[in-house]
Amino acid sequence: MRYYTEDHEYVDVVGDEATVGISEYAVDLLGGVSALVLPDEEDDFIIGDGAGQIRGDGETMDLVAPISGTVSQINDQVLEDPSLLAESPEDKGWLFKMTDFDSSELDDMMSEEEYLKMVETD
Repeated sequence: MRYYTEDHEYVDVVGDEATVGISEYAVDLLGGVSALVLPDEEDDFIIGDGAGQIRGDGETMDLVAPISGTVSQINDQVLEDPSLLAESPEDKGWLFKMTDFDSSELDDMMSEEEYLKMVETD
């Protein structure tokens, strides 16, 4: 299941792994993507910790750890080609994966339907 934050990040949970990325709406706000700074594998985060940065055409978005856990994998393809994030933010443009995460923190996130309602009112 996919969950969203008010900061336009998503967490897609499959089994014991959580994939983190940003929404298409966030990419549109950035006006494209020119550079990324992502965490390192094995970095541990507590929800709300700074987890990187995305630079767009005139805007910069700070990534915040949407859940507590350990980074298990970085999307090297999106680091090599940041335009992949702009082309496919919620599929091929994922940012990093986490394990050992606190699933109870997902209860405070929005469903896709709730998230879409939120961005419609922006």
